[in-house]
Amino acid sequence: MNAPVVIVLVVAVLALIGMATWLYLQKRRSDGLRTSFGPEYDRARENHPDQRSAERALEERKERVEQLHIRSLSSDERDQFVERWRSAQAQFVDDPAGATRVADALVGEVMQARGYPVGDFEQRAADISVEHPELVEKYRTANGIARASERGEASTEDLRHSVRHYRALFVELLEVDDGDEDASPRDREGEEVHAHENVERLR
Repeated sequence: MNAPVVIVLVVAVLALIGMATWLYLQKRRSDGLRTSFGPEYDRARENHPDQRSAERALEERKERVEQLHIRSLSSDERDQFVERWRSAQAQFVDDPAGATRVADALVGEVMQARGYPVGDFEQRAADISVEHPELVEKYRTANGIARASERGEASTEDLRHSVRHYRALFVELLEVDDGDEDASPRDREGEEVHAHENVERLR
């Protein structure tokens, strides 16, 4: 076998290896984004012309949020937000629409207190989707119902669902466990005890 043929074969093999490596990395990148964003990955695919642009948009979200200075709330801040949420829940009995507006505002305030920019709703939802992809669709649903309520197009049951969806994100942003039914305050110390008590007060 002469030298030119060997060179061609070597180049071809290297090209195949390079292509296989690129495909593997692309698949790994896609799988990582799909795992990280969950249903939000599928939503991005639906809203973009191709997979590449959808994934780039998701990566840009992550890069944007990584540049933010997200912080945890202090115990006092949590207490204040919890008390205001309890007031909103009590308000729902007599004024479901007003309580929904308060719930919407409280979620925005918690986001702002933790360091999220309070731009337009879609930007807020995109930012939330990075750390809380399992809740962002509920946030969109809650917001949609709240907007329908402003037009007089939402029933009391719709508003109840909206407040529940807001509450799920609100509790998550407070960084407390909303499902730890069996935990005892004696099992935790400091912030964790306080966080559990906050959740119990939200029920």
